Amino acid sequence: MTVPAGASHAFNRFEIKYLASPVQVDRLRAELDRAMAPDPHGGPDGYRVESVYYDSPALRFYWEKIDGLRFRRKLRLRQYGAGPAQDTSPVFVEVKQRVNRVTQKRRLSLPYAAARRLCSGQAVELPAAATLAQTRLADEIVELCLIERLRPMVTTCYQRQAYLGRGADLGLRVTIDRRLRGRDRDFGLGAQSTNRLTLPPSLAVVEVKADERVPYWLTDLTARHDLQIVRLSKYCRSVEAFGLAPRPSHTLSDQKEI
Repeated sequence: MTVPAGASHAFNRFEIKYLASPVQVDRLRAELDRAMAPDPHGGPDGYRVESVYYDSPALRFYWEKIDGLRFRRKLRLRQYGAGPAQDTSPVFVEVKQRVNRVTQKRRLSLPYAAARRLCSGQAVELPAAATLAQTRLADEIVELCLIERLRPMVTTCYQRQAYLGRGADLGLRVTIDRRLRGRDRDFGLGAQSTNRLTLPPSLAVVEVKADERVPYWLTDLTARHDLQIVRLSKYCRSVEAFGLAPRPSHTLSDQKEI
């Protein structure tokens, strides 16, 4: 997934998450293949998504999510695709925030070396054509890093298959994320390090993302396949899996090394 360095994108969406078994995923995909378009960036097996999440020493972003604050945000560094990121590799620096029920995501695409500097609280030079919104986002990230003393906390990684709405459903997106895993060290994107499962390997996270409302045919589809809505954060699952914060009593299973 290639985006020009310095490019900035903003998304406002409603997001609903479900947990699904292999049988549910297979049946769901069979219907999504007919109703939606596959993400052009993914092949038959989808594509890899790896993110480094930043947090304060006191895990402010983690606890804001756990406590369900109506306004909360987090900072992450994300790469799409496999392979170790090189200094010149394009990656995304993202500020994802929740305002009541709406998820807002603002992001910059930068070379990996510049992105790492930005996430350490250092100002970086943006392209001459950078917009005011891009400059403000970069300044906000620097300020957030310095005030909260942000540092890499965990890495998450998974294989994603994505579908895009078409026709009347433009703006609709459904993602299926499998083999959720991560680590709490060696924070280089694509590092050849051991990852640990943060969800049982038989479970997938299905996420529905819509600009305004989820179409009836999709809510009917999830109901027919008995998908259950969950309040799940991949970041929080990793934090808990590595003992960085107390794990809830309703944990899904023990984790294994992979």
